[in-house]
Amino acid sequence: MMTHLIGAALLAATAQAPAHSAVQSLSQESKALLRCSAAFAMVSHGQSTGNEAALRWPKLDTRGREFFVRSMAQLMDESGLDRDGIARLVSAEAQRLWDAGEVDKVMPACLVMLESSGV
Repeated sequence: MMTHLIGAALLAATAQAPAHSAVQSLSQESKALLRCSAAFAMVSHGQSTGNEAALRWPKLDTRGREFFVRSMAQLMDESGLDRDGIARLVSAEAQRLWDAGEVDKVMPACLVMLESSGV
């Protein structure tokens, strides 16, 4: 499941309209979980490939993946979406973060969220 979701987050080849409407129905906390999960997946992938920008952040392999998995499960429960639906959401969010150049902007708050999650 993890490989499937991370791969989906990095591909971002989904329809934006359904993902947008699903995101709108999420709570603010869940929107933050989605945003940080997408950012963690992108940074973790970059770290695994030696990307210099990603390597400037703390290592996200184990903790970042656990946060991602728990967050996606919570989002599935809240939204009623299945794995494919969640994959589309995280993929669209990853694409949005990439297009807006916001990964580095959201990472500090996401790291605080990771720390407070207890993961």
